[in-house]
Amino acid sequence: MDFKVFLDGAKAIEEVTYVASKRYMDKGKPVEWKLRPINSGLDDALRKSCTRKVPVTGKRGQFTMEVDNDAYIAKMCVETVVEPNLKDADFQDAFGVMSGEDLLHKLLLSGEYTELKNKVLEVNGYDMSMDELVEEAKN
Repeated sequence: MDFKVFLDGAKAIEEVTYVASKRYMDKGKPVEWKLRPINSGLDDALRKSCTRKVPVTGKRGQFTMEVDNDAYIAKMCVETVVEPNLKDADFQDAFGVMSGEDLLHKLLLSGEYTELKNKVLEVNGYDMSMDELVEEAKN
C-alpha cells in the first residue's frame, strides 16, 4: 500500500447538525447545534485529564488508574459541540456557570443530555453503546 493514500485519500471531516433540545426555538424552528469530531490526540488529553490514581484496597502503597467516565464524556461533548460555543465566557456567565460542562447541564434536561452524549459518541466514531464504553474503560 502506498502511503500517499493517507495524504490524498482522507475524506474531509464534516460538521453534523443536531437538535439537542426542542425547547430552544429560533424563528419557529428548533435550534440546530453543530458537532464536529475530535482527533485522537485531544481525546487522549481529555481522558488523561479525567484519570486519577486510586489506592488499591488492602495493598498499601499500590494504586490503580481510574477514569471518571462522566467527566470524560462531558468534556468530549464540550469539545465536539461547535455551536453553540459552550466555552464562551459570556454564555457561561448568562447561566451562572464557569465551564462548558456545567453549561450543558444547565441547558439540557437529563434525557436531552443523554441523547447528546450518544450523538457525540457516534460523531466521534464510537459504535458501542454507553454501557459498553463504560465497561471498556473500566478494563
